[in-house]
Amino acid sequence: MSRVSAAAWALAPAAAAILGVGLAWATGFSQRMVLPGVVEARFYGFFLDRYPLFAAAILYGLAALLVTMIRPGPGRPVRRLAGGAVAVAMLLVAGLYPTFGGPTLRSGFATGGVAFLNGQTMTVAYGLGAASAAFVFGLALGFGGLLMAGTVRRGGGWGRWLLAAGGRVLVRYLSLWFALAVLGLAHTAGLGAWPRRPLTGGEAALAAALVLLAFLPHSALAWLDNRARHRPPSGAVA
Repeated sequence: MSRVSAAAWALAPAAAAILGVGLAWATGFSQRMVLPGVVEARFYGFFLDRYPLFAAAILYGLAALLVTMIRPGPGRPVRRLAGGAVAVAMLLVAGLYPTFGGPTLRSGFATGGVAFLNGQTMTVAYGLGAASAAFVFGLALGFGGLLMAGTVRRGGGWGRWLLAAGGRVLVRYLSLWFALAVLGLAHTAGLGAWPRRPLTGGEAALAAALVLLAFLPHSALAWLDNRARHRPPSGAVA
């Protein structure tokens, strides 16, 4: 895989999330738009009002899983397709069940709220809430990747491999923590009243910039992983 193609695979999920922001602006999407009753009841509500850019996180996660399904990799096509279908379902549950935000935003809101009520500052409570939300979101995203993996590449013994794998998981988690923390500051950064009204051009540009900033670290880690994935392995086990 060339460096250009590796970068393209890594940046595709962020591009999909930014495209989603662009489509919301171009179509004038807002809560004024009438949706089917079942969809409207499950999508519109408190969490969409408070954390609207989490919608971009869902798009990012779905696109990341799709990239894992279709890019060249060690897993067989059938395994990637079957595992990918389960992974997509898990991510949708994590982000949208029973309504928008799912267990991801609910866990973050509950954790941050309890921390604040127990005397933590708003900044600390927000950080703890973002950490909790990132754990749920990352669990769904990471487990989906494991479902589609066909082999475990190991070099230097199991101890070294487990240490390296743990380090990768920790760094990926921290990057998602950063991402959800940035996305949660959308209104503070000046996003305005969206989704209660359509996005303006300036708000759409701001939202796109926030999405790019949020997911740039995670995309960079995916790029590094893509490069490492295609190096000749020093050892592999099925």
